[in-house]
Amino acid sequence: MEPIKDTQFMDKVHQKATRKIKAQKQAQSHVWLGLGMIGIVGWSVTIPTLAGLALGLWLDKSFPGAYVWTLNLLLLGLIIGCVIAWRWVSKEYNAMNKNERSKNGD
Repeated sequence: MEPIKDTQFMDKVHQKATRKIKAQKQAQSHVWLGLGMIGIVGWSVTIPTLAGLALGLWLDKSFPGAYVWTLNLLLLGLIIGCVIAWRWVSKEYNAMNKNERSKNGD
């Protein structure tokens, strides 16, 4: 073989090895990103739900009456938390798709 062809071959091997290493690192970061996203979504639902529960319990103790504030505010907190989580996941999904489209040249 000629030295020029050997150099070209080595360059191609190096490029492929570099892409493979980069893909492996990205796969590992996607795992941690996914776990982090689960945590953020969980807390964005949990915090409003518990806040609604706490406020409802306080209202029921402070102002007893015909309405059961605990259950109503618990459900309201759950709904608010789900809306927050849905908006956040939607925003992240759109950002990821936008980045993929820009990488692919679309």
